[in-house]
Amino acid sequence: MKLAILVLLATAASAATLYDAPRPQVRALDSGENVAILRDDRLIDDEGKYNFDFETANGISVSESGSPVGEDGAINSAGSFSYTAPDGTPVHVEFVADERGFQPQSDLLPVAPEFPHPIPQFVLDQIAFAAEEDAARARGELRGASQPSDRYGAP
Repeated sequence: MKLAILVLLATAASAATLYDAPRPQVRALDSGENVAILRDDRLIDDEGKYNFDFETANGISVSESGSPVGEDGAINSAGSFSYTAPDGTPVHVEFVADERGFQPQSDLLPVAPEFPHPIPQFVLDQIAFAAEEDAARARGELRGASQPSDRYGAP
């Protein structure tokens, strides 16, 4: 039995030296510089509510609080984080994470076009044409009034 365990351990050790897992390359964050933690406040209670705030010497600041909701263990949270982007732009994001998902808000986030966006005139013309055809078909003025054509472009 001891021999079997020894063989298994030797096999595992040699396999570990043969397989070298790829390591992620993190150049922007892996500067080797130690950054001082200026503030690190954490509070977690027995009911699952939590609150934490921390700030580092290089300007990173994070604040978040959350609490469990419902019986399934979901947690609603809200907070913010700030840092300076590599190009010098100050970044500040506020967020809520709840049953509707993660909802960040920042002046730096892209904004979708206002909806409803203007409908191009050619689309409005086509809609009007289709409505006229439907009305004519309903009045029996078009051939095949009972069924629309399934042969587009054919005479």
